[in-house]
Amino acid sequence: MASHDLAALDRADMARLAAGRDDALNDLMERHAGSLFGFLQRMLADEEAARDLAQETFVRVFQHRQRFRPDADFSTWLYTIAANLARNHLRWRGPRRHDSLDVPVKDGSGTLAEMLPGKEPAPSEALENAERHASVRAAVDGLPEELRASLVLTEWEEKSVAETAAILGLTSKAVESRLYRARKFLREQLTRWIMG
Repeated sequence: MASHDLAALDRADMARLAAGRDDALNDLMERHAGSLFGFLQRMLADEEAARDLAQETFVRVFQHRQRFRPDADFSTWLYTIAANLARNHLRWRGPRRHDSLDVPVKDGSGTLAEMLPGKEPAPSEALENAERHASVRAAVDGLPEELRASLVLTEWEEKSVAETAAILGLTSKAVESRLYRARKFLREQLTRWIMG
């Protein structure tokens, strides 16, 4: 389904929700819960916390349904709520290392896929690949929250720079700067794998 069709469905469901049709929330959750959970899991590196905050995000959507502007993009509003909840959670939790961060990579220019080419390993390479995967997880987890948010939204959630800027309340230039810094940090952290 085209993105403009999804946006129209989202706006229609938000109008139904605002009019007292609580079942519209189920339709919104069905369309967005999976990708929202993935975003939060990558942001928090904690599956349980991601599940809790995904639920809390939809609670906030329901609580603030009257505030949604019919001309707004629901996905941007949803991810803004989730990003704010994630930032608050990370501030409350403080720095912590996790091994549960699953870091999928996508192909294309300037992505982690270029740094760490994906291929099916031979059995003798399994240990090296596990070590590489752990290094990527640790490097992404080591990113400061503001850099990680920009990277996760653009690389894994496939949001444009403009959408990411709207979600995070930044300018497009600020997002581009954060992406540059995040990629530079990852290149420095993963030099062994890039050069090796």
